Amino acid sequence: MFLLAGSLLTATPASAVARTPECQGDWLPATPTAEEVMAGQLSFLDLPPVKIGEKVNWRLDPYKNRSWKMVFHSLRWVGRLVADYETTGKATYLSRATEVAKDWVAKNPPGSLGTYAWAEHPVALRAPALVCLSRHVPDKWLRDSLVQHARILDDDKHYEWGHNHGLDQDIGLLTIACRYGNAAWRKKAVSRMEKTTKLDVDAEGALREQAPRYAVYFHDRLRVAMDKLKDCGVKIPESLARRWDKLPEHISAATQPDGFLVPLGDGPADVQPAAYDRPDSLVQIYKAGYVFGRTAWGDRESAYYSIRFGPGLKFHGHEDHLGVTYYAQGRNILTEAGFHSYENTAYRRWTITPEAHNVPIVAGKKFRGRMATALIRRSIGKDRQSFTLTDTAYGTRRTRAVLVNHDKKDVMAVYDTVASGKVRNLWHLASGLKVVSNGGGRVVVSHGDGGWKASIVQLALPGCKPVSGQQVVSGQTNPYQGWISSSYMKKEAAPVVQSPAATGLLTIVVPGTDDPAVSCSGRTVIVRTPNGPATFKMSGKDLV
Repeated sequence: MFLLAGSLLTATPASAVARTPECQGDWLPATPTAEEVMAGQLSFLDLPPVKIGEKVNWRLDPYKNRSWKMVFHSLRWVGRLVADYETTGKATYLSRATEVAKDWVAKNPPGSLGTYAWAEHPVALRAPALVCLSRHVPDKWLRDSLVQHARILDDDKHYEWGHNHGLDQDIGLLTIACRYGNAAWRKKAVSRMEKTTKLDVDAEGALREQAPRYAVYFHDRLRVAMDKLKDCGVKIPESLARRWDKLPEHISAATQPDGFLVPLGDGPADVQPAAYDRPDSLVQIYKAGYVFGRTAWGDRESAYYSIRFGPGLKFHGHEDHLGVTYYAQGRNILTEAGFHSYENTAYRRWTITPEAHNVPIVAGKKFRGRMATALIRRSIGKDRQSFTLTDTAYGTRRTRAVLVNHDKKDVMAVYDTVASGKVRNLWHLASGLKVVSNGGGRVVVSHGDGGWKASIVQLALPGCKPVSGQQVVSGQTNPYQGWISSSYMKKEAAPVVQSPAATGLLTIVVPGTDDPAVSCSGRTVIVRTPNGPATFKMSGKDLV
């Protein structure tokens, strides 16, 4: 622990301290412990700890990482000291928190150190930490800084409408308003909170930020917002409560049978949400652009799939429209490159592109981003579902039909066509899978010791003949291909199957076998699974 100047040289005996709602709320996730902060060890975002001295260098940027800087300047770690001061009575915690916060205020006026310390999100997250401190430190420098924070938070030109940052800004403004009894700031915070929540969470309970991971965050922060409203004596708007109640079903729908969120958009593969209320149905279709389906709830062996469509890219989305993921027999099979970080690197940029997802690509055509995709057909049966989606993201119409068969005869079939030219597609395999054979239009993968296998079969249409020439890429860097980001700031090589181009491609994924014996009779396709044959038909551009 630091031996700090002045009063901190002498330990003050712990005594009972009144606990305050501002300091004992749920606004301190993932902060270092008080002991770590006192020892000068700051660990954020699961990155190695950074040593700070008694006099903090506010220009620290050890990982050249915007997220690290954001957490550093949010001063939540300082708020942790105050919260723990209330629970332990250790005056050294409060003294250190006061010293650090006062130093930050003195050395970080608006506009200094560039603008990042005063960017909208650090300001929003810092405000509650400083309000917490103000419950025990009535000094003018702190009141003046909080007024400065409130004025920035109150200014709509800094506000993020329909975004989780906007909700955090409202929480920050509301916290200051309630602390000092400012009715105008309180009214502004509540009004914007209602509008931004309606913009970000639709009536079906789906988050519009295009990454299910942020539905978890928004749900948690909305609870914090409602707790703040209660503490402030403000009635919780019905629209907030209704959407807070709806979000859990969306989160559960986006959760695979293994308990992890499907890694769509800016969402890593290691997010494991708590148990939430779940929908009654096995298939959910959200206008925000998601199809989620499974064989059963509460069964790790259940098959599970996701399909992306809907509005063009925004906020935390990726260019993943028409993309699918597939989990079956207790294993991830088709997955996504996932989320690595928000740093502006070549790898980050690649993870957003279509090439990092399981999508159809029009050969020789330039991709046009931020295009909407329409879900034009759906058929929902107990043991079979099928969907057809289309858009013009490559300047010509591309159409994808997806069929998933259950009834212990697990099959995913995907039919890709284009209005002109040829189509090829990509199939990103989970990092635990290994390609054991590739030939004759069939790629076989194994898991673990090789006892479990799955097959990817590709047929050219019309004609229903095996199409050869699949390439398997893993760990390529120029250009990037064959990578999975399993968690924040990490990536590992994983196989990607790249198809040749054809006028139409039928891809069939069969879990549990290396010999599915696919055959066609006219427009009927027969797939022999380990549990018997699964039969479906091609009807125009649809699968039925």
